[in-house]
Amino acid sequence: MALATDPARPPDLVIRAVSKRYGAFAAVDDLSFEVQRGSFFSILGPSGCGKTTLLRMVAGFVAPDGGDIVIKGDSMHGVAPNRRSVNMVFQHLALFPMMSVGENIAYGLERRGVKAATAKARVTDMLQRVGLPGSQDKRIDQLSGGQKQRVAIARSLVLEPTLLLLDEPLGALDLKLREHMKVELKQLQAEVGTTFVYITHDQSEALVMSDQVAVMNHGRFEQMGTPQALYYQPQTAFVAGFVGNNNRFEGTIESVQGEQVLLRTASGLGMWAQRMGTLDVGQAASLFIRPEAIEIARTPAELPAGAPAWSAAVHSVLFDGGNSTVKVQESTSRTALSIALPLTGRLADLRVGETVHFAYQPAQAWCFKA
Repeated sequence: MALATDPARPPDLVIRAVSKRYGAFAAVDDLSFEVQRGSFFSILGPSGCGKTTLLRMVAGFVAPDGGDIVIKGDSMHGVAPNRRSVNMVFQHLALFPMMSVGENIAYGLERRGVKAATAKARVTDMLQRVGLPGSQDKRIDQLSGGQKQRVAIARSLVLEPTLLLLDEPLGALDLKLREHMKVELKQLQAEVGTTFVYITHDQSEALVMSDQVAVMNHGRFEQMGTPQALYYQPQTAFVAGFVGNNNRFEGTIESVQGEQVLLRTASGLGMWAQRMGTLDVGQAASLFIRPEAIEIARTPAELPAGAPAWSAAVHSVLFDGGNSTVKVQESTSRTALSIALPLTGRLADLRVGETVHFAYQPAQAWCFKA
């Protein structure tokens, strides 16, 4: 799988049929893709999917068993980590506590033999670019978590790498700071123009910050594309279930009408959805529909005309501001599902046990072969 290359933005990273095995386990399995120059590219996947192994191969810390890694047009076969135009930011940052902010950032320049006056000027410029002007004399323990994050990134960017590799760098931050740093990282990457390759298991980080996202599973990419494409047009059941929140229903295909199919669950609930791939009557399948794609109302008359509709009993209300949901049980089959509450607050007074009605458009649900 590879991105279509834009001639105006040639790839900074090309992965060609790269594999890495540990005994019988394939950590990375014959993977090919490209990352365009100046882009923010994220690899999203669960623990153990191979994303860290892949990043470490790009950095040169792990040698692939097969294939080639090309950075800015040059093969990295046999090239040591310190000879690659790559820098890496780790989750725990690895800043030197005995050094000042400025000394931390200048460390790599000094190791390269850059003159002190030149290094000082570049450190000053980099601190300005990451939003920490005048901080060069501060101690590391005087910084907040977000400021430490920016110092770690500045220490890498000051060396002017082709690629900046980021290994779950926000994982150790608290929730509010993590949300703030997502926006800051995206803005910083756009300002400096360096190609970022970012790995995470947090879908929100990948969707918010990235130009392109690859969803990884069992050493392979399930799907690669824009955040919007992954969210609204998942191509596999894994992507549909992993990216965003979804109701998932297992059942058997009862009817096929063009590009739509009717899935019947074991409890008797029948639901229409888009057919994803080849599906035949009698085949086992999985249907996905997002909580926010479902309309909910107190009366059937309030639902969109012509859409399949059901009644349900409220099982629980989970208030979370703009992300509030209600758990319901469909009245006939007793099937449980989650529905997003309207942001208007129209149903903020729903109570457990109350009867509601819900509907959705079949074009907003997906059905995959089980």
